[in-house]
Amino acid sequence: MSTDPAYTVVLEWIEQQLRSGGLRVGDKLPAERTLAEDFGISRASVREAVRILAAMGLVRSATGSGPHSGATVISDPSAALGWALRMHIATRSLPVADVVATRVLLETQSSLDAAASRDPGRDAVLTRAGELLDRMDDPAVGDAEFHVLDAQFHLLLASLGGNVVLETIMASLREATIGYVQETVAATSDWPSIRARLQSQHRAVHRATVERDGEEAARLLREHIMWFYGHAPTAAESPGEGAVNAPE
Repeated sequence: MSTDPAYTVVLEWIEQQLRSGGLRVGDKLPAERTLAEDFGISRASVREAVRILAAMGLVRSATGSGPHSGATVISDPSAALGWALRMHIATRSLPVADVVATRVLLETQSSLDAAASRDPGRDAVLTRAGELLDRMDDPAVGDAEFHVLDAQFHLLLASLGGNVVLETIMASLREATIGYVQETVAATSDWPSIRARLQSQHRAVHRATVERDGEEAARLLREHIMWFYGHAPTAAESPGEGAVNAPE
């Protein structure tokens, strides 16, 4: 007799439906009562399955009645991965130093791939990235918005590599390191000068990317990421390779 929780039958059925094309992004799941009757389980077990799928970024639930109610299939893998990584970083099972090092590996590889990309949308992406930097130069932009724009800038550049999985993982890592970014800003006594230095580094990375100099963009990204990490409180506890590139 299976000891798996009752809700796993719903998860397995949905996976099979997604693989076969029986369900697609935008489709609604069958009603809670229908699933419970079809699988011979309680409605509470169906609700648990839907909650798990929502946490995984696979469905969005809406309460009430009418055409917009119920659970709809979506696909938001970066949100789910980012949430899981953030939780495991909080438990100290995933060191921030290792997360940052992984980000360096992914972003530098993406910069090399971007240099060779012939995607017709490349110029538009780079223009958008430049517009984000212009916005970040505005002194009226608060710190919270600056960090959001910073993340968008890096993700736009990562998208030029054309690897959707890499881009998704990158987005997850950025989401997972929000805590250390906030701690770093709170711990520094000279955030305005750090912010200005970050912008100078962003501009240099953007310029190298526009010029298709992948090696230079990769080098600048590595220095940029590790320079900022050198300010983090966690860097003093568990310095990773390159973390010694602290502020001058």
